[in-house]
Amino acid sequence: MSIAIGIVYIFTPRKPADIVIDSSYVLPHLKDGDIILRKGDAAWSVIFGDVSLTDKRFSHLGIVRIYDGYLSIINSVGYLANRERGVEEVTLDNFLQPAKNIGVFRFKYADGSLISDNAVKYIGRPFDWSFDITDDSRIYCTELLHAVLESTAPEYRLTTLFVDGINKEIIPLDSISASDWFDEIFYIETDSNSKEKEK
Repeated sequence: MSIAIGIVYIFTPRKPADIVIDSSYVLPHLKDGDIILRKGDAAWSVIFGDVSLTDKRFSHLGIVRIYDGYLSIINSVGYLANRERGVEEVTLDNFLQPAKNIGVFRFKYADGSLISDNAVKYIGRPFDWSFDITDDSRIYCTELLHAVLESTAPEYRLTTLFVDGINKEIIPLDSISASDWFDEIFYIETDSNSKEKEK
């Protein structure tokens, strides 16, 4: 199945989020190797969320790393203005900063420590602006999990979707959130009254 998308970039300074999901709500649900999904309100978030066919709650993912008592999130981020960044390790608070929705998913068929250990190997790789899942020298957000699963559990491959606008197969976020290979552990969103609600 293919999907055509048009991308319009608006370069405006981003205001800090008015509402931030408190990490104390999310932290008790996290284990090493969990996949944490989020959706913000930036134009980029809307575009990636809309690519998913069945579950548009999310637009970005990170992999939870708990090592030596320290929790971090490994994720790949790109900025349109200067095309810098890539795979990095950030705090949970940093990852939650732009989030309006957060979901925690757990892969059923591999130990979480194997997933996070493999994710560490990609830290420092540049963001993949060509969205090419056949080359892991550069990594975009869902491509990170794709690469990690290839080395951790190669028999499980994330669903891809052909996008006409870039003429590439990409990995939409619902390849995780709607997959039977992952359990949804936790979901929280902010509502219009500036409060958090857990589902």
